[in-house]
Amino acid sequence: MDKAVELTAAEVPVLIELGSSHGIGQSVVGLWRDRELLYFLVWKDIKVKYKQTALGVAWVILQPLMGMLLFTLLFGRVAKLPSDGLPYPLFYYASLLSWTYFSTALIMASNSVISNTSLITKVYFPRILLPAAAVIGSLLDLAIASVILFGLLVFYEMPFSPGLALLPLVLILLVVCTLGFGQLFAALNVNYRDIKHALPFFVQLWMFASPVVYPMSMVPERYHWLVSLNPIVGIIETTRALISGRPVPWEWLGVSCVGTVLVFILGVWYFQRTARRFADVI
Repeated sequence: MDKAVELTAAEVPVLIELGSSHGIGQSVVGLWRDRELLYFLVWKDIKVKYKQTALGVAWVILQPLMGMLLFTLLFGRVAKLPSDGLPYPLFYYASLLSWTYFSTALIMASNSVISNTSLITKVYFPRILLPAAAVIGSLLDLAIASVILFGLLVFYEMPFSPGLALLPLVLILLVVCTLGFGQLFAALNVNYRDIKHALPFFVQLWMFASPVVYPMSMVPERYHWLVSLNPIVGIIETTRALISGRPVPWEWLGVSCVGTVLVFILGVWYFQRTARRFADVI
């Protein structure tokens, strides 16, 4: 009996460490250790997302495609905003491809905990898997929609430069950035249910604060430092540069890398700090 008590007491510091930097490292390693459970949650999210939908995965292509057509008409043909030498459809589709993934995965991740109340209250498992499953599951949508992007590259006879090999690295940066914000808003959503209603509106404003419908060349240079605080800026600008064959904007990409790492650390830290109370307040 005493031995059992000693073992229980020895495990207490591990629970306390969840909010520490050591807990952050454990969380990252835990994603790989619990990859089978993560796979199950990803598959569950995918099935629920397209269950009883008439068009199914066609929505994945229709959303950025319709956005591209609308932006090309309004901001390209009517407002005549610059596109950094890219054809308007390609310019907007490349931007919307990254942004649609980011915004969709972010909202799904923010709702991942409160939408799995039965799992949280009845079964113990690493809670961080829920927002991670939402972010990883959305990669299927991104992969399907990317087919249209490469079709546009062929249609407009864009050269396939060696820089396109860097796109997977930019994708990893986009996933990590989305997961960082997703964990942060998922934890906030448990404690403050206003997040669920405010986040979609906030994401819409966020899009116009990002170079989605306009290039960074339109932003006055004195405001570049302010815009660079948005980690998604470097990701979108780098994606368009790689597609067009322009030099990689290393300054923007570097700032995005630093911002993404900081957001990810903050998201993991806050999520793990509050995760132990999810079952009590959800």
